[in-house]
Parts: sequence; C-alpha cells; structure tokens
Amino acid sequence: MDPIEAAMWRAGVPRSRTTGLAAYAVTEAVADGVLALGQTVIVDAVNAVEEARGQWRSLASRHGVPLVFIEVVCSDPTVHRRRLGSRSRDIEGFSERSWEAVERRRAEFAPLVDDRLVLDSVVDLQSNVAAALGFLAAVT
Repeated sequence: MDPIEAAMWRAGVPRSRTTGLAAYAVTEAVADGVLALGQTVIVDAVNAVEEARGQWRSLASRHGVPLVFIEVVCSDPTVHRRRLGSRSRDIEGFSERSWEAVERRRAEFAPLVDDRLVLDSVVDLQSNVAAALGFLAAVT
C-alpha cells in the first residue's frame, strides 16, 4: 500500500487519511482486474481494521477464489525496533515509520478473527517460506 499512496502524493493528491483509504481502493481495483484474468493476487497490507479485511473477503467472494491471510509478527520487541531503525524502503515521498508510530498502530489493530497463518519474523526466512507454502497448499 505504501508505494501506491506515495505515488498518489507525487501525482499531486494531498496527503490525508483519505489517501490511505484510496490506496486500498486502487489496490482492490488492480487485484480485481488480475483475478478477472484468472491469476493469483498477493496483497501486502497492514489491514489493521475489519473494513479492510472485509474488502478482501468481498473481492475473493466475487471471483469465487479462496482468501488466505498471513499475519507476520515480530515476537521480540528489541529486534523489531532495531530492524525498524535500520530499515530503508526508499519509497519516494514516504518517510519511514517511527517506533512510536508502530506502537500506535499496534494498539489500534483490530484482532484478526479469520483463519490465518501467523509467521514470526525472528524465525529464519527459509522456515517461514516453507510454512507459508505449506499453509497455502493446504488451503487452496
């Protein structure tokens, strides 16, 4: 979502909470077109609120495809904060998140009620990829 929102800002759309919502709408439109072609879609988004998750459920339902949620967490706050501090996504027009912003988002995050796979980013990448592929194979 962040690259889409940043592109909107660069195109002259004023920064506001509305641009975040619009980024979800743009992503849904792109995903809708890809699904219409019979392709698979992966959406990388926080989905902090139930309305966002409902958007993806509705999209999947309209196309008759399964929807899979994979939640990535970092169980070690020290590692999480260190990674955040050294992260550089290089998204033009988009600043990196502060630790305080991450904590605010975490506090506002509506609990997921969907069946999902939870991956812990302190686990090695190879194990997490294997777990994700196994989960996807079992669900789809």
